[in-house]
Amino acid sequence: MQTIAVRQTIAIRRRASRGGGAAHRRAIVVSMRQAVPVATLDEVRAFATRLPRAYEALVRDRVKFRVGRIVFLAFSSDEQLMGFGFAKEERAALVAAEPGKFLMPLKSDMRYNWLRVWLAAIDQAEMEELVLDAWRMCVPKRVAAEYLAANYPATAGSATAGSATAELDGLDH
Repeated sequence: MQTIAVRQTIAIRRRASRGGGAAHRRAIVVSMRQAVPVATLDEVRAFATRLPRAYEALVRDRVKFRVGRIVFLAFSSDEQLMGFGFAKEERAALVAAEPGKFLMPLKSDMRYNWLRVWLAAIDQAEMEELVLDAWRMCVPKRVAAEYLAANYPATAGSATAGSATAELDGLDH
């Protein structure tokens, strides 16, 4: 886990000018430094490659993770942004709730179940949750249920694949 200093900025803008009514903009920036653990590409790689049927691919110098031919994770060329599978219906609410962390997909990706996140804004636990949920959207329910039952018994309800499958019935594949 890597830690970085995050600069939180508060901008106070809009100072009315004296003549003409045009607004001048002036920003007063207040910075506070704090240590925040962040997720890295290496940590994502270590977690994603342990998932059944998942593999890494390099496409146009960008790291992507797939299940079959379906991409469930992709990184920007500078490895600062991570794109991941996420339900279309819920993405606007998530971006609105945390706009400094999550970004809407590019215009060309709006038709897909996709969302983007700044890696520097998430920690290991949140990264694992996002990756696992994106992966679950791509694999058959049975594969996801078996993995969850073996690795997250509290999530599956019990150690049987049947109970984990019942929890996954709401997922669309």
